Amino acid sequence: MPTRLFEFIFWASAFWCAYTYLLYPVLLWMASVLVQVRRDWRYSCRARERRIEALGVDDCPSVSLVIPVHNEEAFLAAKLDNLFELDYPASRLETIFVADGCTDSSVALLRARGGHRIIELPRAQGKANALNVGVAAARNEVVVLCDAATLLAPDAVRKLVRHFHRPEVGLVCGTLQFEGSAESRATEGLYWRFECLLRVFEARLGATLTASGALYALRRSCFRPLATGELIDDFMIPMQTRAQGFSVVHDPEARATDFAADDIEGEFSRRVRLAVGSFRALGRLLRIRVGGLTRWAFLSHKVGRWLVPFVLMAALVSSAALAGQPLYRGLLLLQVCFYAWAGLGWALRRRVSPKLRSASFAYYLLAMNAAFVVGLAQIAFRHGETKWH
Repeated sequence: MPTRLFEFIFWASAFWCAYTYLLYPVLLWMASVLVQVRRDWRYSCRARERRIEALGVDDCPSVSLVIPVHNEEAFLAAKLDNLFELDYPASRLETIFVADGCTDSSVALLRARGGHRIIELPRAQGKANALNVGVAAARNEVVVLCDAATLLAPDAVRKLVRHFHRPEVGLVCGTLQFEGSAESRATEGLYWRFECLLRVFEARLGATLTASGALYALRRSCFRPLATGELIDDFMIPMQTRAQGFSVVHDPEARATDFAADDIEGEFSRRVRLAVGSFRALGRLLRIRVGGLTRWAFLSHKVGRWLVPFVLMAALVSSAALAGQPLYRGLLLLQVCFYAWAGLGWALRRRVSPKLRSASFAYYLLAMNAAFVVGLAQIAFRHGETKWH
């Protein structure tokens, strides 16, 4: 293969990675700053309050809280206590648990505590089907979707639903904070803080892409039944909402706590399922008509990251093919050092310390990118599997 072609592949790959992880966040931040300055200027001229006020008791709409459940006995006691602590009028809050083929004591635990509806499905068909059933059974127009393991802040529901007085709002995303092991805090925790910043910046541009699947609210009329086996419901539902002409809002004040996997191996399995769902849905997502800024965010934030592992492989192979030149030999050495550092992070993953955090994080980044390669391979050879996540 000609040298120039290898050089093009290498520099295109390097630019792709730099754009995805560095240039896009910087451009997004700059754009969000300009939007914020414009809003501040308009506010100073009009002297009107921009913030959305908290709802009073009489202003709270009737809400259906839909919680899919599949063998969640370890979390249900805490979940039920958490629901009891919500600062929302009980007379206006309908809670629906959809038990999807549970084989543990989940249903018994739910029956032991009253105040909610239980829909039992005899055979597990996945979270997407459970959401379809739960939303179809909801009696109210505003629906809050929440995971069984997620603990809501007392005012989370009130914060979410306060946006629906605006008729153009179709979906409101909450924000998650994670609790986990020392390893997860040094890896997934760092990555999640970066992800949350991007979501805030995208929200300022009106380009919110995805919800945190553990907590978001939508108009029931905006919901479209999900395909059986859908694994990225928290991405597909917001995009479908946008396709209907509604806006998607991110509220960083609507908070909940979730629990990260104890180690990178556990997070790797989740990312493989995410990869399967992402590549399956890519064609449908590309066909959804959205605004220019949302399309830019989708291609840069999502598609860009989904393709990074393949770009990394292209950079490694092309630089190896050009190793006869000092520049590319040095660049190849830098890549090998990164992979070796990530390997050290894997070898010492049980010994999280300040001196090894960068190695642990390098291992985490490499593992999460490898998960997308595995996910694509599952689609190619096994067509993927419908699983709970």
